[in-house]
Amino acid sequence: MKSKQRANLRSLATNIDATTIIGKEGLTETVLAQIDQQLNYRELVKISVLEGAELSAKEYLQIASEKLKAEQVCSIGRKFVLYRFSTKKGIKHIEF
Repeated sequence: MKSKQRANLRSLATNIDATTIIGKEGLTETVLAQIDQQLNYRELVKISVLEGAELSAKEYLQIASEKLKAEQVCSIGRKFVLYRFSTKKGIKHIEF
């Protein structure tokens, strides 16, 4: 992903709310499945990491992007953003 594309996604992410929360249990299979489903329908997902979580948002960003084959957009504070192009029909795709 090019830096201008990433910048565009970061600007889009400022207007969305976190849809998933990672707690003290960490990045469980259930949480990964939830993020995967959201990526299929929304393409751009913001995730919040609670204070009691074992790892930082940057560390969870790395793990989640690898497991879900998604692009790392950014990590700021206790939140991070993932992007993955969806192959689902009938959804509005993000254009660059």
